[in-house]
Amino acid sequence: MHSRTLDTSPAAGPTAALDTASACWLKTLDRLERTTMADPAIRALQRGIRALPLGGLRDLLRGRPLGHPVHPVLVQVPIGCWLSASVLDVVPGTQHASTTLTAVGLAGVAPAAVAGWVDWADLPPEQARVGLAHAASNAAAVVCYATSLTARLRGRSAKGRLWALAGMTAVAVTGALGGHMAYRQALGAHAAG
Repeated sequence: MHSRTLDTSPAAGPTAALDTASACWLKTLDRLERTTMADPAIRALQRGIRALPLGGLRDLLRGRPLGHPVHPVLVQVPIGCWLSASVLDVVPGTQHASTTLTAVGLAGVAPAAVAGWVDWADLPPEQARVGLAHAASNAAAVVCYATSLTARLRGRSAKGRLWALAGMTAVAVTGALGGHMAYRQALGAHAAG
């Protein structure tokens, strides 16, 4: 007869909490993949995007010349700028730099979003469902950072920092969704083909 020993180490609590959060996240994503409620809208959006007369630009947006999707490359601009702005937000005397980085991050959203939508238009239902949630959390991040920029430009730096924090939270969620699509659903292996 084996007896279980209780792990009372300081790391046991955080590890157990992380395991529980991870299991909950994966269960939520599994449900999202199986939920068909948005499928009619997804199919209509995908058809509309595929029907756009993009010509050779479609291949460029899909990353064919690179041999891999270009969307993950392009998202580095907004993510990098916004993360850098968050770091500078805690450094005294860097408000102008934080404001500039927030603005540059917002300017970098459009190319990344267009490339992402072009990739998304060809996804099968399970991936497209997660992709739609990814797009929604991206939109939330953009709203937060646009609000942050507006507050910063009006001299309300504390409010701008708070909106940036909310935006970084949305970026974390959208990054996790994008990572799920790229690695767990193996999107990156097929998107540029």
